[in-house]
Amino acid sequence: MKTSKIVYTGGLRTKAIHLKSQQEIITDAPVDNNGKGEAFSPTDLMSTSLGCCMVTIMGILAERKGWNIEGTELEITKIMGTEPRRVTGIRVEISVPARSFSEKEKQMLENAAKTCPVAFSLHPELEQDISFVWVK
Repeated sequence: MKTSKIVYTGGLRTKAIHLKSQQEIITDAPVDNNGKGEAFSPTDLMSTSLGCCMVTIMGILAERKGWNIEGTELEITKIMGTEPRRVTGIRVEISVPARSFSEKEKQMLENAAKTCPVAFSLHPELEQDISFVWVK
């Protein structure tokens, strides 16, 4: 089954349509690559997908265990390289709201995040710098 349809709309912009839900995402080329930078770039989406996947897998574990991780926030930093132009690293800082998680539970949540499908799908040379802040 097809997942999405992408239309190039000109001006270095695309519109991606999720076929099942009809939700749309607009992308722009970044300013440092001749674009307007008015929306996520394709490499922004790739980097952001890592964080979305991590917290989704954490959420699956949390729901299964009856834990509340609502309000967890992630900050993503994409690191670009040159020759060839590509993403060379992604920093993910995950802040989990104050809850009474044991050290074992924290480790389980961290492992869930680090073993999400997107993390395993990225090239092994792409550095994934993942940190957790357990808000008190």
